[in-house]
Amino acid sequence: MKVKSILVSQPKPESDRSPYFDLAKKYKLKIDFRPFIHVEGISVQEFRKQRISILEHSAVIFTSRNAVDHFFRMAEEMRVTVPEGMKYFCISESTAYYLQKYMVYRKRKIFHGKQRFADLMEVMKKHKQEKFLLPCSDILKKEIPEMMDKAGFHYSKAVLYHTVCSDLSDLEDVYYDVLVFFSPAGIESLLKNFPDFKQNKTRIAAFGPTTMKAVEEAGLRVDIQAPTQNAPSMTMAIENYVKEVNKK
Repeated sequence: MKVKSILVSQPKPESDRSPYFDLAKKYKLKIDFRPFIHVEGISVQEFRKQRISILEHSAVIFTSRNAVDHFFRMAEEMRVTVPEGMKYFCISESTAYYLQKYMVYRKRKIFHGKQRFADLMEVMKKHKQEKFLLPCSDILKKEIPEMMDKAGFHYSKAVLYHTVCSDLSDLEDVYYDVLVFFSPAGIESLLKNFPDFKQNKTRIAAFGPTTMKAVEEAGLRVDIQAPTQNAPSMTMAIENYVKEVNKK
């Protein structure tokens, strides 16, 4: 079956240069974006129950923009002035530049990896004497604390926001040829919103082994996988699939 419509379970890209838009134009596809999950910040009262003091740490690790937003939100709500000497370690260059929303970038000690947490760890090893704060959601990837424990870092995990399922009830009677998922939480949201969901001819694209596992455990079928050797990105995996099925 040819692919004509795709729903990506993420927010619409802010940049017009997104490869999704190139894909839509090249193959005359209808590509929509809709977050299947969203984050909600915890209250100051909830944070205090974790018995963590921001000022007892000399460095902060940011694995996402959400972590950045909720760290500074919590600091503001608790009336904590983050010291200028605080060091920031960001998962990627784009996350590092996002800090400009909250500070004068060139005046701060900011470090970043290439995209993977393992890359950031190599940067952090040069600052092993620091006491790190790891702002995160309630569904932090388990390999992150595992890697930090193994390397012997001194750190505190601070849950500052929860990942929750979005309301998708308006999509009940809408059909797409392909549904694109990037996390197990997206699959959870699909099944929570549509407990009687039947895959039938709908193709499912899954990014990463944990997402693929969640699809299979839900009794569904993975039709498009990424990353692979031939398709390191989701857009490349979709293009390879569309190229094959749409030529028939």
